[in-house]
Amino acid sequence: MGIGELWSQLGSILASIMFVYAMYEQFFPLHLRRNFLTYTTKFSTLFYPYIQITFHELSGEKLKHNETYKIIQTYLSSNSTKGATKLKAEVIKDSQTPLVLSMDDNQEIVDEFNGIKVWWSANHTTSKSQSFSYYPVSDEKRFLTLTFHKRNRDVITTSYIQHVLEEGKAITTKNRQLKLHTNNPSDDWWGSRISKWSHTIFEHPARFETLAMEPEKKEEIINDLVKFKRGKEYYAKIGKAWKRGYLLFGPPGTGKSTMISAIANFMNYDVYDLELTTIKDNNELKRLLIDTSSKSIIVIEDIDCSLDLTGQRKEKTEKDENDEKMDPIKKAEKEEEKKSKVTLSGLLNFIDGIWSACGAERIIIFTTNFVDKLDPALIRRGRMDKHIEMSYCGYQAFKVLARNYLDVEFHDELFPVIEKLLGEINMTPADVAENLMPKSITEDFESCLKNLIQSLEIEKKKVQDEAEKDKQEMSKEKEKVKTKEKSEQVKENGFTH
Repeated sequence: MGIGELWSQLGSILASIMFVYAMYEQFFPLHLRRNFLTYTTKFSTLFYPYIQITFHELSGEKLKHNETYKIIQTYLSSNSTKGATKLKAEVIKDSQTPLVLSMDDNQEIVDEFNGIKVWWSANHTTSKSQSFSYYPVSDEKRFLTLTFHKRNRDVITTSYIQHVLEEGKAITTKNRQLKLHTNNPSDDWWGSRISKWSHTIFEHPARFETLAMEPEKKEEIINDLVKFKRGKEYYAKIGKAWKRGYLLFGPPGTGKSTMISAIANFMNYDVYDLELTTIKDNNELKRLLIDTSSKSIIVIEDIDCSLDLTGQRKEKTEKDENDEKMDPIKKAEKEEEKKSKVTLSGLLNFIDGIWSACGAERIIIFTTNFVDKLDPALIRRGRMDKHIEMSYCGYQAFKVLARNYLDVEFHDELFPVIEKLLGEINMTPADVAENLMPKSITEDFESCLKNLIQSLEIEKKKVQDEAEKDKQEMSKEKEKVKTKEKSEQVKENGFTH
């Protein structure tokens, strides 16, 4: 039989198959075709010993990105792409390895686990649907398929998939860059592509090694953070959500924001900077919480200034009554200014209510310059578990700053003078750092240290002058009281005589 005849017969066979399939599609009812397909599939499984599991890129009603798909893709990119002959390159913004290679569509790679071989393939389908959707999505749907022998079903569905997810998460955590998030106004929360948070890369260089603080206090905070990070089983055992609250309080310039950055870098956590004044009500606050990731820090800075959380329990004052009698237009303008209706109760539920347990391994940090202004219910232990006072610069903190800014460990003449002055005068680490920073290329470390001494002495003189002034005013007040008492005695004596 010649090649021409062979091709002719093959063409006839294919034409016959297509004709039979067309008849099958046209004349067999849909329910019969489904039954036929079901029984055909069951019959084929008797002879086909492999099982397939599919992981889709998009899932859910609104077709949001599936986190599992991303994790598996990361695992395969790192561990198994050597076996693929066709690769796809992607530039990932939030990663330390911005160029990521993954297997292209219709490619297959082999992975091995405890001596068991499995096959991964990347596939995609194109939707033919013309229906309108409120949430616009791509017509192309991608998915990963895992194929393995059915005798290894238990090992693959438990141990292997768990191994892939854990390895993928570890690689993602190792390679990713930290992000700083801020909440978007709720008017922009519509549509599946719009996020409640916007972010940028978090590149603050602060570390505990460069933090101006007493070594003992610093070590205490580090130990607390390490214990929290390793506390998954402990928190589960005691029945508490895996989260911890920190209250940073102290005068402006004492390093509260720097402390947050140092914690984020130490823990390798993203930071969510929550701006309460842009949130309309408690429900929006709850939705923002749900949209934060695990392994993150939620920060509310200057909480005493963010909202009137201290006076919401007080009774109506005379000022409030005057506000009620205000002109309607002015009243409407004032209400618009007070757009946020987040209450103390809503914030308390945010910290440790039922919804606070919707994620794991979270740290919540409040900062304030005036801790006495805050409602005790907001900062009690159990909500703000650890209170950290960010105080004025002491000698040990100064030594850290001198090492950071001037690369100086000690100076026989100037360091003792600075130590004495810091013991007498309150100066913030920010002010000390400003004095230590060289202002020109001609300044050396000694001139910077002398600048600090000069600033401390000026501040000391100010304090002494104010103290002397207060003393003189007190003396004047005492003289006035004595004069008044003498005058009253003279009057009494005059009346007596």
